[in-house]
Amino acid sequence: MRTFLQVLVNTAIANITTSFLWFALTFWVYLETRSVLATGIIGGAYMLLIAFFAMLFGSIVDRHRKLQVMVFSSLVTLGAFVVAGVLYLLQPESALVDLGGPWFWAFSGIILFGSVIEHMRNIALSTTVTLLVPVERHANANGLVGTVQGLAFIVTSVFSGLSIGLLGMGWTLVIAIAMTLVALVHLLFLTVPEERPVPAEGERASTIDLKGSIAAIRLAPGLFGLIIFSTFNNLIGGVYMALMDPYGLTLFPVEVWGIVLGVTATGFVIGGLAIAKFGLGKNPIRTMLLVVVAMGVLGALFTIREWWWLYGLGIWVYMALIPAVEAAEQTVIQKVVTFRRQGRVFGFAAAIESAAAPITAFLIAPIAEFVIIPYMETDAGQQSWGWLLGEGEARGIAFVFLVAGLAMVVLALAAFTTRSYRLLSAEYRSGPGAAPSEAEADDDAGADELSARRSAD
Repeated sequence: MRTFLQVLVNTAIANITTSFLWFALTFWVYLETRSVLATGIIGGAYMLLIAFFAMLFGSIVDRHRKLQVMVFSSLVTLGAFVVAGVLYLLQPESALVDLGGPWFWAFSGIILFGSVIEHMRNIALSTTVTLLVPVERHANANGLVGTVQGLAFIVTSVFSGLSIGLLGMGWTLVIAIAMTLVALVHLLFLTVPEERPVPAEGERASTIDLKGSIAAIRLAPGLFGLIIFSTFNNLIGGVYMALMDPYGLTLFPVEVWGIVLGVTATGFVIGGLAIAKFGLGKNPIRTMLLVVVAMGVLGALFTIREWWWLYGLGIWVYMALIPAVEAAEQTVIQKVVTFRRQGRVFGFAAAIESAAAPITAFLIAPIAEFVIIPYMETDAGQQSWGWLLGEGEARGIAFVFLVAGLAMVVLALAAFTTRSYRLLSAEYRSGPGAAPSEAEADDDAGADELSARRSAD
């Protein structure tokens, strides 16, 4: 457990650094361009890159020692941030914020690439829970992961806004490069006890092991259903990714908005600590769906009026609920999937789920900017929806939030009625837990047993 906590702290340093620069880039681009479309494209591109690389990351995690994976990730991220810093020095800011020019896309793309590569560490961290933590404490450990992510969000939200507002993009890059170097040096002094992963007999060492990922998922009845549900949930989450910052920046100056995000992210910490203390109950899948229903209701209502305190309170509660959703999925996968294949399953899930959010972000950003927002500013729009959404500058964004939140409620309630929910709930209750010390050479026998159980169900 002590080793796990050291790995967790190191990953927190890396997450803080990449989130700091990622938030700063989003704030900087919006302030310089005032374009919802630009922030939507950046957010969507980030998730699209995660989706593109996630299965590759999962295969790398499964085939190498987890500490080696983390060192490699830090090296690549550091290199990307250094290249972005050099580009910033060589080009004027006017060229870097010109949406029609190549330098904006090159500069933003390099930062996004460095941030996405760091996601490999998060997949490795999820597998170290199985490697280092007893199975009965997986939910608690995943709660600690959520707490650390919340702390990272607090720090980066506050300091990204302050850094862009007071120091500018140049010094923000310098800080990110220095912090990435600190995380890398700290990694070099860690030791994670793990034998060198050896492929099973007959297993092909393909770069992206899609076949192995699907085979591992099929061994757990209903796991595909969980991933598909998370995919649809992320489709709705893309709305928040595209529009949350533009809405907040209409209510607050950038320095204040960063502080607001930092304060509301304490909900993330409290939610993670609650899971670390109490766990997720006997059925994490049921807990997750109930939480998603609450998130949908909240998302529909927290912009119902243009009140800064309502938006801030809504974000705080929303943040407090996120760790339960993420920890539930991780806890289920850690129990029903063998350790040797967990990286590929986490990577496959991340790829499928992450691909959903960019679709919504890319669609909703231009629709909101060119259709919904202008419509809600007309007399007809205000007369039709003013009774529900009130008056204000960002009523068009509020309308999108309302529809997305109600859709999330319907989706979660429908998931309770599915066969996948019943099968996976039964599998979780009866599963023995996947530990790295298991005789994983018996995978074929386990596959036959689970296939027979699935047929019986």
